[in-house]
Amino acid sequence: MKIAIASEGEDENAEVCPVTGRAPYFLIFEDGELTKVMKNPFAVGGGGAGFGVAQMLRNEEINAIVSGKFGPKVVNAFEEKGIKIIVMNDKTVKQALEEVNNA
Repeated sequence: MKIAIASEGEDENAEVCPVTGRAPYFLIFEDGELTKVMKNPFAVGGGGAGFGVAQMLRNEEINAIVSGKFGPKVVNAFEEKGIKIIVMNDKTVKQALEEVNNA
């Protein structure tokens, strides 16, 4: 399974970002291993960030996304792309990944 985690930083010790569409980074994990760090091109700018992020992650063949919060529009965007949503707050990326893998 490929998982994207919205992150405040570029490594596993960073905090899970409390927002999705404007997260600074997405860390991509496959089978528990970090395979890619993506700087979010939608982190700054106008509306539609959630839809852009959903398409970007769909292009990466992501199965699930972890973030601190998902607004109703971004929920719809991820559901349309077939990406599972997992809400986690106050955790590092590493802690969130461990919880997802142990669920």
